Amino acid sequence: MQPVTGSDSRPRRRLDPDVRRAAILDAAAAEFAAHPYEDVGVAGVAVAAEASEALVYRYFDSKAGLYAAVVERSLAILDEEQSAALARLGPRTPRRERVRAQLEVLLDTVAAQPTIWAAPLAGGNDPAPAVVVRRDARGRAVERLTALLQAGEWLRQEYAMWGFQGFIDQACLRWVERGCRDEERPHVLQSMLGALEGALGDWGG
Repeated sequence: MQPVTGSDSRPRRRLDPDVRRAAILDAAAAEFAAHPYEDVGVAGVAVAAEASEALVYRYFDSKAGLYAAVVERSLAILDEEQSAALARLGPRTPRRERVRAQLEVLLDTVAAQPTIWAAPLAGGNDPAPAVVVRRDARGRAVERLTALLQAGEWLRQEYAMWGFQGFIDQACLRWVERGCRDEERPHVLQSMLGALEGALGDWGG
């Protein structure tokens, strides 16, 4: 890799486009994890990524687009880790335990990125592109949960699947507000499992 010089005369490394994009996302994720959306500047992300601000805008059209990409990548990683957690379970694992495995991974994600995760729920300014990303992810989560539980087409089950997402949000938000304390994690988990069981009436067999 050869050093290149940006408009601010700082030497930079010439990277493969995919590597450069990943480096920018890494830097942005760290900034958004440490500060509210409003307090993060593209210039600061560029410095952390050892890139120019113009280069950041070459990959992402706006700060909102950059944030949405960070959220999208985080949710994609969550999906992958939840799928891996399910794959490690035996074929006869009860459905409740399969849901528990997914929730354990979710709680790991929330604890690792509380600011990014909780911002839109705590009244933060979530830009429109990120709202779309989160909405689509919620729909996929409902589809996966419905498939996992082999839920039917009854309206009660449909409402249970969607309502459960809201319960997850609020329970985890409260956990974030209380500092994501390890000793409280089992209570968060059990409350979520209980909420789903109560909404369904049972675990579908």
